[in-house]
Amino acid sequence: MKIFKRPLLTLFLIGALTACSDDNNDSPQSITPEPGEPKDLTVERFIYRGLNEIYLYKADVAQLGDNYFASTEDRDDFLDNYDTPEDLFYDGLTAPQDRFSFLVDDYVELEKTFSGISTTTGMSYGLVRFSATSNDIFGYVRYVQPNTSASEAGVKRGDIFTQIDGQQLTVSNYQGLLNQNSYTLGFATLSESNISENGVTADLTQREYNANPIFIAKTLEVAGQKVGYLMYNSFVSDYDPELNAAFGQFKAEGVKELVLDLRYDGGGSVRTATDLASMITGQFPGQIFSKEQWNKDYQDYFESTEPERLLNKFNTTITNGEMINSLNLTRLFVLTTDRTASASELIINGLDPYIDVVQVGGTTTGKFQASVTLYDSSNFGRANANPKHTYAMQPLVLKSANANGVSDYVDGLIPDIEIFEDIENLGVLGDANEPLLKAALDVIQGNRRSISRDYKLFDPVAESSMNDLNYQRMYIDVLPGKVSE
Repeated sequence: MKIFKRPLLTLFLIGALTACSDDNNDSPQSITPEPGEPKDLTVERFIYRGLNEIYLYKADVAQLGDNYFASTEDRDDFLDNYDTPEDLFYDGLTAPQDRFSFLVDDYVELEKTFSGISTTTGMSYGLVRFSATSNDIFGYVRYVQPNTSASEAGVKRGDIFTQIDGQQLTVSNYQGLLNQNSYTLGFATLSESNISENGVTADLTQREYNANPIFIAKTLEVAGQKVGYLMYNSFVSDYDPELNAAFGQFKAEGVKELVLDLRYDGGGSVRTATDLASMITGQFPGQIFSKEQWNKDYQDYFESTEPERLLNKFNTTITNGEMINSLNLTRLFVLTTDRTASASELIINGLDPYIDVVQVGGTTTGKFQASVTLYDSSNFGRANANPKHTYAMQPLVLKSANANGVSDYVDGLIPDIEIFEDIENLGVLGDANEPLLKAALDVIQGNRRSISRDYKLFDPVAESSMNDLNYQRMYIDVLPGKVSE
């Protein structure tokens, strides 16, 4: 499958209008015209129709205006000016400020990601330059998923690698080398910012994997206090019962403080974020957790017919009806990096009006918009998608704000305590001495210590998940009916 996207944070709306249908899993018919035949604009018309209907930035793209084209022929002439659907989507119909909408040519593969399914070696990593002027890069392992090729090969957090199949990684070759189905990783040693190959290798293979986003959930004893630690890597609604069970365990163990580790969490379900906020608190049922702002047509429609549709409120149950296990906390510590995005930022921003949210780490991504998956059908739902192709798009459709109206944090959410991960000393996740966690625990113990910054920060190039379809996405559970109907 080809993935046509820019760096993204998405919100995928599903429900009655996007219910999956096995009838649509057949291979699409070809839409390539025979020589001499006119170009088939099926996909282009779908893209135009969807963006004209629900795109958040519709007002900023003149061609999406309802009366811009004098006739359908004029519109088709415009669509025919672009060589591919991708050219039309990115160069013709999305707004300049939109960095996050994206297009795919196979929605079947896209749908797998919504349940946390991906093809992976199991190794989460970052890639950085040797120096600011070097094109050579190296990777460092952030964490390894259990029962994967990487875990079986003994790869662990903090490992450094410089080569794939004996080739030095560079800014120009890393994508091709790391996207192979299998490869040999060549490790190195990093000491005082000096890197040297150490001769150790590991053979890795990409496999389909369903990742549990609850990576670590444990209770720590800190100066006589019970402190919960939750490393949560994605807001995947399929795992909401497990998330609720983790909070049930925290509650049973008498947790009075919580450190929520979202340093690598790119987002996910808005409903899950709302439920997680309710698990952390519990004393605000029915109050506003977040508000939604759509394009003018949709906003006016909701405000006049269904204003509650624009509000996400603290809950008492998760989607399967289970009662939420709430800790009733008045303070929360959140660990963040520039990888922290979307629903993760929603947790911080949404809870801020209600409790003391102490952010520890780095400034977050800065993503407050959300997108919707559109299929080529009369109502943009999955059930009757056009069998001629499997294109789908995720245009931005709304932005979120907290109960006080705070939104538009385009530059990210700034930490209260700034501390960056030291690649030479990443520490063990969940260990009380891991630097980011330790900074939070120090505050809990009344010691707002001075954070050491005597380590080198390397220039980032890429990370393992940035080409994943679920990279920095957010989604809600109900797709509204078309306002144009």
